[in-house]
Amino acid sequence: MTSRTQDLEALAEEIEARLPGRVRRRVPFATLTTYRLGGPIGVLAEVHSDEELLEVARITREVRPRMLVIGRGSNLLVADRGFDGLALVLTGDLESVEVSEGIVLAGSATPLPVLARRVAALGRAGLEFYVGIPGSVGGAVAMNAGGHGHSTAEVLVRAWTVDLLGEAQLVERPQRSLALGYRESALRRSEVVVAAEFGVSVDDPEACQARLEEIVRWRRTHQPGGANAGSVFRNPEGDSAGRLIDACGLKGLRIGGALVSAKHANFIQAEAGATAADLRALVLEVQRRVLDQTGIRLEPELRMVGFEETPEGEPARR
Repeated sequence: MTSRTQDLEALAEEIEARLPGRVRRRVPFATLTTYRLGGPIGVLAEVHSDEELLEVARITREVRPRMLVIGRGSNLLVADRGFDGLALVLTGDLESVEVSEGIVLAGSATPLPVLARRVAALGRAGLEFYVGIPGSVGGAVAMNAGGHGHSTAEVLVRAWTVDLLGEAQLVERPQRSLALGYRESALRRSEVVVAAEFGVSVDDPEACQARLEEIVRWRRTHQPGGANAGSVFRNPEGDSAGRLIDACGLKGLRIGGALVSAKHANFIQAEAGATAADLRALVLEVQRRVLDQTGIRLEPELRMVGFEETPEGEPARR
């Protein structure tokens, strides 16, 4: 048994002592991501509340293991060899949603489509665009998720975070302190969103539902289903990654079981028999060809983990 394996097992035992029944070993990543790919996780711990996350933080700040926080797994590609570190899955009380007249408070593990539908059903407007984003509230804050002409920055009031490598305490972060930009924020890699507060307005529930369903219809018409992770590349300023990939004639490009969607060029699908290596190779090949033909380097929005070492003590961003 290597030193790293021994250290990981000791970490697992310490977390298990504080969170009984919440720790598993060698869980396949394929069960946790929308690509349904990826090798085994060294240690997987389920965290059900902010208090439990603080318990984990008290351990990780001292041990500084390789870490990964998993939301809905909708923006994540993990290597076939897996991730030999600690992965945290947020669930339980962190999926709660509270709605008042002008405010919505949501736990970080809440799926964005679920949040959008619950809020719309109660006649609260402003979060309908989230129905088209297959991620979680925590990921939306960390990456300023957006779509259909709207972004998290427009509706977020504040968030609460825990730094897994800092003081084990819950910190309130006003929206302005997060410096939300295009698919980015000022959150450090070690900061985990616990909950977020959004501003909404009162509206007719049927009107909210109509806007929501229009987004759903648009997605079904213009974006593929199946095993994918949504948009693979960020849009370069003033242009669209999908348009550039399409203009370079790359729709239908395939490596192994990975395929550039014929429906939307900024989607890469995983077909039966695909591997994570296939997906990564296709991402890099699309990036190379677009750069060669246009001079524009597309930056992946997709998070790729385990293909290269993550520095000790730095959680990979979801």
